[in-house]
Amino acid sequence: MEIFKDMTILSLEQATTLPYLTYRLAQDGMNVIRVEHPVYGDPNRMIGENYLKEERMYSYYLCINAGKKAITLNLAEDKGKDIFKELILKLKVDIFATNQLPKNYAKLGVDYDTLKETKPDIIWLGITGFGPDSNEAAYEPILQARSGLMDLTGEADGEPEQLGIPLADMGTSEHAYGLLMKALLKRERTGQGSRIDISMLESATSWLTVPIAITATFGKKVTRSGNTHKFFAPVSVFKTKNGYVYIAVGNDRQWKAMVNLPPFLSLDKPEYEKNLGRINDVANLNKSIAKIFATLTSEELIESFNQIGLPISKIKTVPEVLEDPLIQGELLKSRDAQSGIELTLAPPPFVTPFLKHSNKRLSFPPRFGEHNNEVYRTVLGYTEGDLIDFKEKGII
Repeated sequence: MEIFKDMTILSLEQATTLPYLTYRLAQDGMNVIRVEHPVYGDPNRMIGENYLKEERMYSYYLCINAGKKAITLNLAEDKGKDIFKELILKLKVDIFATNQLPKNYAKLGVDYDTLKETKPDIIWLGITGFGPDSNEAAYEPILQARSGLMDLTGEADGEPEQLGIPLADMGTSEHAYGLLMKALLKRERTGQGSRIDISMLESATSWLTVPIAITATFGKKVTRSGNTHKFFAPVSVFKTKNGYVYIAVGNDRQWKAMVNLPPFLSLDKPEYEKNLGRINDVANLNKSIAKIFATLTSEELIESFNQIGLPISKIKTVPEVLEDPLIQGELLKSRDAQSGIELTLAPPPFVTPFLKHSNKRLSFPPRFGEHNNEVYRTVLGYTEGDLIDFKEKGII
């Protein structure tokens, strides 16, 4: 049963953190309408490569905007604000979301109090870099730097590094997703709407569970340690005869099983029986393991470690991940009727009823203002002449 199919989210969105959230909601089957300024639009539309040979449809934008509709509206204009109120009412908007700076909420007429007057049970979501009282500009790497994520990433004797994915953006999206589900449940049970403010800094810092507790409580310095683990050993990347693998020994029982394998008998030492002993001599231990791994192929190691239940994986490239039998069948598709291009998109965190019903297919990422006619004429009842007039006046 697709419980979200009759829900509408109007999203004044740009960049990554809010578009990724609404992309997740589109995978639930919600009617997602992204709102963009008629001149500036979403800057991410112009990032990446222009495979479609179209303005504002560059590759970076295509990755997290399938399954949505797009309209343009200038909320700085009084008529734009009037149209916005009509949208809230006539579309019966369930959720309004924005990642504008807080100082723009009231100026654009999208603040919670204004929307609550228009539709009392609306769920309002504002994503900010540093909370609703801050207007400081925020981009992903800045959040990684300020939250401590960057200091925890990289080699112990090297420079801090950013993560391979935008966790501050996407992590905030996931936290916001959970909060929206709670707000929908609250509305279902009480009839009341909600205001949700979520800070990217708080979201990013919330992932630092062990580093913060250990630092604040016990005064221990926790910083980056490369591919090794701060608390378990051996846990690291090792070069094999024909590539690289990562192993993670999570307890003493797994270690004992490992050193009972013929190639590793020389490491079955009393001082290594307990994890603390291995951590205390981790540099020498890893050097010894590296020598043995270098004599074996990745496939030999994976087969023998799998037999004893010890976690191991080849370090895969993205093309190899695409070929993984557990991933291959979960990839999403989105075909453009206009150009014939079919996007292959990352698998969802779970396959929703909507995705099952659609055979894991989503509509193609919307072009700039693609659904202006559909929304303004069909839903709001404006004429073609009205739309021409609005466009000339910079309203849409």
